[in-house]
Amino acid sequence: MEKSFLRSTLLVTLTIFFFIPVSISVPFILFHGIRDQCSNGGVSSFVQLLSNLSSSPGSCLEIGDGEQDSVTMPLTQQASVACEKVKQMKELSQGYNIVAQSQGNLVARGLIEFCDNAPPVFNYISLGGPHAGISDIPKCNSTLCELLKTEVYTDFVQDHIAPSGYIKIPTDIKNYLEHSKYLPQLNNERPKERNATFKDRLTSLHNLVLVMFEGDTVVIPKESSWFGYYPDGASTPLLSPQETKLYTEDWIGLKTLNTAGKVKFVSVHGEHLRIAQEDVVKYVAPYLKNQPASMSEDLEIRIYE
Repeated sequence: MEKSFLRSTLLVTLTIFFFIPVSISVPFILFHGIRDQCSNGGVSSFVQLLSNLSSSPGSCLEIGDGEQDSVTMPLTQQASVACEKVKQMKELSQGYNIVAQSQGNLVARGLIEFCDNAPPVFNYISLGGPHAGISDIPKCNSTLCELLKTEVYTDFVQDHIAPSGYIKIPTDIKNYLEHSKYLPQLNNERPKERNATFKDRLTSLHNLVLVMFEGDTVVIPKESSWFGYYPDGASTPLLSPQETKLYTEDWIGLKTLNTAGKVKFVSVHGEHLRIAQEDVVKYVAPYLKNQPASMSEDLEIRIYE
């Protein structure tokens, strides 16, 4: 048959990927500080405020019975409990954000660094977290506080009083590194025990927001909220985050994150955890809002000849 009388139909199916901007609702969880609990009015109101401002679902994640366990449960155990709870929460399975207050930041960071097979954390907002440790416990005269001041690096205190895990006496670094059971591991401070996985997990964050309170007299020094601290063996001078070995040697990836523009060093007026709503709107809520995503579609194109 002649070609002029032939009609052939060629069906070509092409898969063309193009991106349609959409947004996905990313949930957040909040970790409260010491001597607090999720059911307390201040905590529940703050969670609700964050949800209202960000239009994202949020909840407070409780460790044990809350207030009592925040004092007596060692932080290694608290981080382990948080890890198991997060992995059981189906709403977090595709990823989530974290907001943490004070001591709750050490639980949150333990969750990020230590937890195996956990869903990803996108943004982490730290409010007054003692990330580099605390050198003193102010306004504390109880028997518990006396133990923290005199027996802090004993096994008994480390195993029964949560804050002992992040007390770092700058003039007693040897005992701190040998006997403190939490912060040296969390900050990858022991030269022979540094774990690259902890660094990899922290540097996977999209944003790390470190909020320091200018009038903070609870976290001493207040610059610990930014990872600033004293040099080993001395109580002066106070080093900026960028001057510490943790940063310059990049033990946990803080330098990597900052170089990539993913660390926000924020200073706000007010005492410990006393954050104005306008600062919440400016520095917290934007990192809890819906995340951008993309969609691909298949197009079938028919070409006739």
